[in-house]
Amino acid sequence: MTGREVMVEAYGCDAERLTSRTVLDALFDRIVAELSLNPVGETRWHVFPAPGGITGMCLLAESHLTVHTFPEHQSACFNLFCCTPRADWDWSTGLAEQLGATHVRVRAVSRPYGAPLVGAAAPLQHADTAAEGTSHAVSAAGDATRRALEAAFDTPREAL
Repeated sequence: MTGREVMVEAYGCDAERLTSRTVLDALFDRIVAELSLNPVGETRWHVFPAPGGITGMCLLAESHLTVHTFPEHQSACFNLFCCTPRADWDWSTGLAEQLGATHVRVRAVSRPYGAPLVGAAAPLQHADTAAEGTSHAVSAAGDATRRALEAAFDTPREAL
């Protein structure tokens, strides 16, 4: 089985909304409801003195949802880890509506639970999605590195 971690940066956010527990609580409630997540307790919040932001964490049966806001930079960083498959959430639209974000960057990483088998060719995948909808998947090792390693192992011993 494989989990999925989503890391999100939101820029151009309304600074006032980034300092509002009410706004952030409503945003967490929306994400939890729309992804059918299962909180195991109350969301914990820490409000930093001005001009600082807020840090929030919701422990989930699936793992966790966190946020760190930076009103002085008009930005927020989110992390959602789910140990079971979930649909993608529309971070760009949701964060634009709730926080006024003008640009959202979403990165997702597959997190396999078991140790890779020796000789298995199953690289981790990394997806990077910008607000404009572009995305790509890149092997964690990189194609050039993998080819170099494969070539090294296929090299006759006498040549080493």
